[in-house]
Amino acid sequence: MSAVAQRNGRTALVMAGIVAAMLALAFASVPLYRMFCEATGLGGTTRRAEAAPGAVAGQVAVRFDANVHPGLPWKFEPVQGIVRVAPGARTQIHYRAENLSDRTTTGQAVFNVSPDQAGKYFDKIACFCFTQQTLAPHQKVDMPVVFFVDPKMMDDPDAKAITEITLSYTFYPVESGARGR
Repeated sequence: MSAVAQRNGRTALVMAGIVAAMLALAFASVPLYRMFCEATGLGGTTRRAEAAPGAVAGQVAVRFDANVHPGLPWKFEPVQGIVRVAPGARTQIHYRAENLSDRTTTGQAVFNVSPDQAGKYFDKIACFCFTQQTLAPHQKVDMPVVFFVDPKMMDDPDAKAITEITLSYTFYPVESGARGR
């Protein structure tokens, strides 16, 4: 085999390896980005927790927002508009959803916290947003969210001046695989 053929073969092998690495990175990018956002609070992404650490002195207002994608025939709203919480205190609130249609529908909630700096200090213990929600025709349900604001927020120079946090949800329709049958 000539030197040129060997170089071409080596180049083709390197290029195939690069393509394979790029393909693997493309598939891994979404879960890696999600993990990065949860770890850093980037873009107001919240974290999951097992338990609240316990209340400390201070108070933060938490405002609740609810939205529904036009393709989902639901009414969705917070039961409480705002609560004042002590950092570290376990707090439970509820959102209410109602299926306005004559058919069973499924939705998935996507959430965000603002200001963005508060995202890494907003921890959820339980949330309806962790799973898809299915409502029967005209069914109305209260869905809990159990959370706490991490007291470490009070020590962060970029976040300690935050006095109000907004937790916002948007419900999107989940397509079923039973179409056209």
